[in-house]
Amino acid sequence: MIEIGNRCRRQPPPPRVVFEALAEPGRDPYRPWLLLLGDEQCPRILTSTPPAELTWSSLWRRRPDAVVRFQLERSADGGTDLRWILHVEEPAPDESLVGHMRRRLNQLINANLRYTFGQ
Repeated sequence: MIEIGNRCRRQPPPPRVVFEALAEPGRDPYRPWLLLLGDEQCPRILTSTPPAELTWSSLWRRRPDAVVRFQLERSADGGTDLRWILHVEEPAPDESLVGHMRRRLNQLINANLRYTFGQ
């Protein structure tokens, strides 16, 4: 597999809370954050090591080979440094699709999820 995207951002809650939100994205119906587009599907958990790592299956129907790995580390302020890493099988998608996939992960994780924590 090849890496086509990687980003780390701080989330306010501790790793345990962020891990639970990633592991069960629909658990709080009053604060939905995994808002999927028409070309996307709900991911399955492929691997997990609570509360430090979690791997999702693909969000994208046209790239079912894609996987998203999350690494969670406690930050100095007690929150979480959350990194997502996007991998696909070769051949890599064209730059347009790579950009779309990166933007979507960034929107879902570093905006939607973050906003559910009050940020």
